[in-house]
Amino acid sequence: MNRRSSTRREADRVRARRWSAAGWQPSGVVSVLSDFGVSDPYVGIMKGVVLGAAPQVRVVDLTHMVPPQNVVVGALLLRSAVAFFPPGTVHLAVVDPGVGSARDPLVVTTDDAVLVGPDNGLLQPSAERLGFREARRIEASQYFLDPVSDTFHGRDIFAPIAGQIAAGQSPQEMGPLLESMQSLDLPSPHREGGAIVGRVIHVDHFGNLVTNIEIADVFDSVVEVRAGAHRLGRLVRSYAEVGHGEVVAIGGSWGMLEISVRDGSAATALALGRGDEIEVVIAKGDA
Repeated sequence: MNRRSSTRREADRVRARRWSAAGWQPSGVVSVLSDFGVSDPYVGIMKGVVLGAAPQVRVVDLTHMVPPQNVVVGALLLRSAVAFFPPGTVHLAVVDPGVGSARDPLVVTTDDAVLVGPDNGLLQPSAERLGFREARRIEASQYFLDPVSDTFHGRDIFAPIAGQIAAGQSPQEMGPLLESMQSLDLPSPHREGGAIVGRVIHVDHFGNLVTNIEIADVFDSVVEVRAGAHRLGRLVRSYAEVGHGEVVAIGGSWGMLEISVRDGSAATALALGRGDEIEVVIAKGDA
C-alpha cells in the first residue's frame, strides 16, 4: 500500500513538472475546505460563486466541519488531502477568524497546485507539502463580488479568484509578490526520557484520535502506548488484528499514530479529545 501510494505521488509530481513547465494549466478541479458547517447556505453560496466564474469545473468538498476558527486543525486537514489531487487543482480554503482585518488574502503557487485563502497560516503546511513557489497578495478587485462584505471574504474574494484561476487565469495576474507568507506553529511531539510525548490533533468522524506522532518514527520501536489511563503494548497494522471493541494503536491514513476502537469510538471510550497527551514509550536502543 505504501509503495503504491509513493509511486502514485511520484507519477503525479512528474506530471506536475510537465504541467508547470508549460505554464498554468488547470485540471478542472477545485477543492473546498472551510469551518462553515453544513446547516447554513454559506458553503453552497461559495461553490456557486466558483461555478459562476468556471461553470465547467468539478468542485470537491474536503470538509466543512473544521472546528470554528481553528486554523491549526484546518491546516492539518488540508495538508492531509492535497497530495491526492491531480496537478493543476485549485484548493480553496477558508478558516478565517481574522476576516475583515489587515491579514492578506493569498494566492499561493506550488509545484502541483494553487492554494487560495487567508494569510493566517492555513495554507502554509500544504504549500510546503506541494512544493512552495510563490505567494501573492490578491489585489485583482475586478474579479471580486461588489460590494465586498467585511465578514464573508470566502464568497466575495476567495471564491471568485479560485474560480478565475480554475478557468485558466494566471495566478501571477492576481496581485503582487509577497516576500513571505504567514507560517503556522504546529504542535510537535517531544522527547521525555525514553518516551515520545505527543498530542491528539484531530478527532475524526469515527472517533479515532489522530496524533501528531509520525508512525514511521515509532512503529518498530514501541514498547507501550499510553492514552490517558489506557496502556497498549503494541501497534497493529490493521483492525483485523483485534477483536470487536478493542482499543488499538495504529498507523492511520495520514501517516500518523492513531488511537482507535474497533467498531467503536476511541474518543468516547477513553474520554479523550483534541489536545490530550499521548505517550509512546520507546525501546531503550531507539530512545
